[in-house]
Amino acid sequence: MRDDSARRVRWFPRAVIAVLLAFLAVGTLSNLERNPQPQLVAEGVPGRQMPANGVPYDLVRHALADLDALTLPDGATLAGWDGPWRYVWPRDASFVAAARCSVKQYSEAGRVLGFLDRIRPTAGRWGARYSAPEGGELQDGREPQLDGSGWVLWATWFCADGLDLAKYWPMVKESGDQIVAELGPDDLPAASPDYWERPESEATLGTIAPLLTGLRSGVAIAGKLGHPDEVSTWQDALDRLSAATDRHFGPDYPRTPAEAVSFVEPGVEPIGLKGGADAIVTVLGPPFAPPREPVTAAIERAHRVLTQPNGGVTPGEQWRTDGVSWTPQTALFALSAAARGDRSTAEALLAWLDEHRTSTGALPEKVNRDLSPAGEAPLAWTTSLVILTASALNHPLPIP
Repeated sequence: MRDDSARRVRWFPRAVIAVLLAFLAVGTLSNLERNPQPQLVAEGVPGRQMPANGVPYDLVRHALADLDALTLPDGATLAGWDGPWRYVWPRDASFVAAARCSVKQYSEAGRVLGFLDRIRPTAGRWGARYSAPEGGELQDGREPQLDGSGWVLWATWFCADGLDLAKYWPMVKESGDQIVAELGPDDLPAASPDYWERPESEATLGTIAPLLTGLRSGVAIAGKLGHPDEVSTWQDALDRLSAATDRHFGPDYPRTPAEAVSFVEPGVEPIGLKGGADAIVTVLGPPFAPPREPVTAAIERAHRVLTQPNGGVTPGEQWRTDGVSWTPQTALFALSAAARGDRSTAEALLAWLDEHRTSTGALPEKVNRDLSPAGEAPLAWTTSLVILTASALNHPLPIP
């Protein structure tokens, strides 16, 4: 009787592989149906004027032209040119001001900060977004966002060498005092939406990281302007918030505090369980904060975890799994690398962003799985981060 066992052994792995490939194909089609690729809203700002020659990088030259186009005469800086982006987010506008100052465009930065000063909340959190040029806070169902207090403080401090800080002291004081007022018995702020633009049930790193940067910046401004009471109060809040952040978010600094920490074995770093990596961990290090070894390790780990097959970065592990890269988060890692002296990583990420601009040279909000640009173009936040990254590669950026 013939023995076919050897043939069956050879055949079985092929059959298993064929079945697995079929499942993968069905899964891919299902994922494409459930997570369709976003479309490009527009190629860029119509009729924008390029700046004069002399800007060192073509990428930066186009970025500056787009910021010029997105900034209205009164300093209101649109997050994007079209539809739901055509408003002023304090977060995005703060980065625009800092980017301008990084290339010594202090007059332009002053107009941006001047608009923010005009619309500042006299008490409470900054609104999620404001109309332009009117400056009214939009009542569109989005909750106020506490991270704005941190970003505005940082941008004002970043521009200190070229602007009259005293002019912005009321805005600085109100933002700093609001951060202090938000800290609870655990020394963490109350829950707030952050750049993910969704309601949150607990404090996230997306809010805490900019608040830490903001408090450091506020202390420096208060000291320079001679306000010792604020220096003392804000420094105390900074110390409390810093300790609470390390206590609740260390050692990996995920988006939300880890539910548990696994100690693998002696000599091996403990691993936080759940919480999920978030690109905003970059704001815990340079140029937003002095370097610390555990934070650097967390930034590098998050970059590895969040890098997509197309080469860009997704906002976080808890973000939707669709293979789409977001350019602001990719640029945040580029800026972080440049500020930490990791030139090769910064240049590689800038090159990736450069390669995936639209036909007009604008930086889009997203890059699809197939490497096509998508979402709004240009996006002010990405554009500003690219300028800051290029500046950091040319000279050290100040760190609060």
